[in-house]
Amino acid sequence: MIDPSAMNPNDDAWRNKGSQPSLPEVHRSLQVPTKGSWLKKFLAFAGPGYLVAVGYMDPGNWATDIAGGAMFGYTLLSVILISNLMAILLQALAGKLGIVTGRDLAQACRDHYSKPVVFTLWLLCELAIAACDLAEVIGSAIALNLLFGLPLMYGVLITVLDVFIVLLLQNKGFRYIERLVIVLIFTIGACFITEIFLSNPDTPALFHGFIPTHHIVTNPAMLYIAIGIIGATVMPHNLYLHSSIVQTRRYEQTELGKREAIKYATWDSSIALFFALFINAAILIISAATFHEAGMTEVAEIGQAYDLLTPLLGTAVGSILFGVALLASGQNSTLTGTLAGQIVMEGFLNIRLKPWLRRLITRLIAIIPAVIVTAISGESGTAQLLILSQIILSFQLSFAVVPLIQFTSDKKKMGVFANPLWMKLLAWFVAGIIIALNIFLLYRTFFG
Repeated sequence: MIDPSAMNPNDDAWRNKGSQPSLPEVHRSLQVPTKGSWLKKFLAFAGPGYLVAVGYMDPGNWATDIAGGAMFGYTLLSVILISNLMAILLQALAGKLGIVTGRDLAQACRDHYSKPVVFTLWLLCELAIAACDLAEVIGSAIALNLLFGLPLMYGVLITVLDVFIVLLLQNKGFRYIERLVIVLIFTIGACFITEIFLSNPDTPALFHGFIPTHHIVTNPAMLYIAIGIIGATVMPHNLYLHSSIVQTRRYEQTELGKREAIKYATWDSSIALFFALFINAAILIISAATFHEAGMTEVAEIGQAYDLLTPLLGTAVGSILFGVALLASGQNSTLTGTLAGQIVMEGFLNIRLKPWLRRLITRLIAIIPAVIVTAISGESGTAQLLILSQIILSFQLSFAVVPLIQFTSDKKKMGVFANPLWMKLLAWFVAGIIIALNIFLLYRTFFG
């Protein structure tokens, strides 16, 4: 029997009712067994976390990780670890919001805020998705250029086809998208395990790098790179994405059913984000073990890293694996970025476009500036555009984090699932750090 208090008693706390479900074509399409072992239930929930984790290892992260490792060795591994712990907390809250309320974060904002605020939040979020998509387009184009010598312009244009891959997979079922993403993540992981083995890092120094040091705060250059790593790691559109895709599971709409769903969804995203931690840490470790050890502290671009790995490692395999991982990363991020674009437009504006049209619009918003800059400035211009995309993401992050914490801490909206006091304090502390660091990053970028 369904517990009425666990459905949406919170509907009275929201302004608008009767919203269509998020991603209606796959909403509650995957059955979660009500009986059986905890492992069987967990495996039914496993998947959305890996789509979320993709955003934490996209090409936009690579430049900051490479620069951090080349300039400061293993020291900034602690920053990657702290960033990931922040991400685990925020993604858990996003999953909980979707499971408890049946709304994704974009719908929740539309239901709660006034129309001018909602429209502003939508514009900022679209800008962030376009910036993230821009990083994916450029990353994929650079990978195709490095691996096959394909001109950057052609690589940028080829990425338009990714839109139709997502559409085809989603029509076959959401599990197909999840499986492809997981295969690509493990491809990236396998490439970097081999790279670490080839680079032969200093193991004691590597583990010591995960311990925070005061030098990160006292050294302005190190602080700037550290903030860049945090800004590139915690992705705002992932919060919207996660709150939606957890609803692809058909779990019991009771208090117990929702508690189980929250538990397994949190496990799923937390485990997946540790894969993201490994990927980001691996990029920095390889950069530290090759470039920093060789005294090449100025390496900061993906193309530079690719060209230098072969002579430094003594084998072409290092560069090839680096390029393959970059291509897999760009393609993976494309899959999740197009989904996030659909969620945000439908959630904020309640506008329903055909999925192929929505994804084509999202992709063109990213491709047009990439084509223009590539045509005018070439490789150097795309590197600068990659940096700009991360600045835009940093700016938008606070506008996603604050509503998320506000909603999940509100007992009128969440009922018995509202954040306990310790989680409220921790979440607002994390939000305060993110906001302060991103303000500092923006200040240093434009005035420093």
